[in-house]
Amino acid sequence: MSLRICILETDHIRDEFVEQYTGYGAMFKTLFAGQPVAADFDVFNVVEGYYPPEDTHYDAYLVTGSKADSFGTDPWIETLKVFLLNRYQRGDKLLGICFGHQLLALVLGGHAQRATQGWGVGTHQYRVHAQAPWMTPHDGDLTLLISHQDQVTALPEGATVVASSEFCPFAAYQLNDQVLCFQGHPEFVHDYSRALLELRQQNMADDVYQAAVDSLNHSHDGATVGEWMLRFVAQK
Repeated sequence: MSLRICILETDHIRDEFVEQYTGYGAMFKTLFAGQPVAADFDVFNVVEGYYPPEDTHYDAYLVTGSKADSFGTDPWIETLKVFLLNRYQRGDKLLGICFGHQLLALVLGGHAQRATQGWGVGTHQYRVHAQAPWMTPHDGDLTLLISHQDQVTALPEGATVVASSEFCPFAAYQLNDQVLCFQGHPEFVHDYSRALLELRQQNMADDVYQAAVDSLNHSHDGATVGEWMLRFVAQK
């Protein structure tokens, strides 16, 4: 039986990218399509106020990335925080990526803010600390495409670090068997990351931009993280 995943889409991609990529929900569908764990997905854009019906059951809720700040006070962010806290208190499984990773940390008692380290862009390597049955395959290190200037700076009580680097100490975390979050973007592909870099070039130092562009020559482990997330949801 397939898992049922609710994707809470927290942004709109730029108009010039819609034809090729559609949106972040569609990117996740593509990521998960080739995984050995079967799943079906419904996408709801919460910026526009769309949420699943209250009586609809999902095996997990996934919060996507966004250009918005997780610590922002936009009405749609406040509404989403209430929704996620209710889902957590109900015992539902929650997944977060980038903005979602930070927002869930905030909702559950942690902290997120603009990072003193500056922009994280390109590909980035993390050391994996955890060992769990859902972490299949696993080789000790993790490389992901990233695009963020905010970070989680304190984890919720009871959460454990799954992956970290000197640049991003709380790059992935787990809260029991209910919450799993990653700062990096497993759903991104190199061409989309390159396009984002070009758009944001003027917002970062020249050496940071060039290092990020050069890093896109390396592969990333997005498919691995996609499998981890589905196995995390599927575990009893």
